[in-house]
Amino acid sequence: MQRLGRPFEDAGLLARALAHRSWCAENGAATSNERLEFLGDAVLGLVVTDHLFLTYPDLPEGELAKVRASLVNSEALAEVATDLDLGSFLLLGKGEAASGGREKPSILADAMEAVIGAVYIDGGWPAAARLVMQLLADRIDEAAAGPGGQDYKTRLQELAARRFEQLPRYEVVDEGPDHAKRFFAKVFLAGEHRGEGEGRSKKQAEQGAARAAWTELQQLVPSDELTTPIDGEE
Repeated sequence: MQRLGRPFEDAGLLARALAHRSWCAENGAATSNERLEFLGDAVLGLVVTDHLFLTYPDLPEGELAKVRASLVNSEALAEVATDLDLGSFLLLGKGEAASGGREKPSILADAMEAVIGAVYIDGGWPAAARLVMQLLADRIDEAAAGPGGQDYKTRLQELAARRFEQLPRYEVVDEGPDHAKRFFAKVFLAGEHRGEGEGRSKKQAEQGAARAAWTELQQLVPSDELTTPIDGEE
């Protein structure tokens, strides 16, 4: 799969990562992707934890755990697998395929973990860490924005209401196919273009634009207006 961004030294590992137990049962294959899924789950958790710990030194343990949980779960992994169109490559039994197995979140999430496990075996920690960050970097930034008080849209909105007596206005466009869409946002305040951002979702793009505007306004307004607590911060 070229979407993974790396060739496999052992192509059989990737095939095993995509082999659902229903396919194995019908084709007499002894090994499904379940063991690789077990390994990939552990690798994924450690990569995300390591990145969060190093990148967000001000987030307390409880918030780190919340961010990790929002990323290392079946729903999030199924979304990532869908972005990769992983379902098209799954080896499924005829019955499972006929019942929509290629779109089932549980099957997609398990296969995504199995692929991560396969990459770890094939290329070691560096390759696995690169893949996880390639797939989840934008989602990690988005998930970490709220709990740690880094919700720049909220901060910018409150500052704009106080300072300019009006709210920011966002313009968002998207590019690319559905499985690899990118969003681009611009934010305007008092009729002026203040910042731009991009990401895998409209929310990510708007957060990036708000952050850029926030950085610019740091040079223009008193510091006490920039540090007003939000979301229960004190």
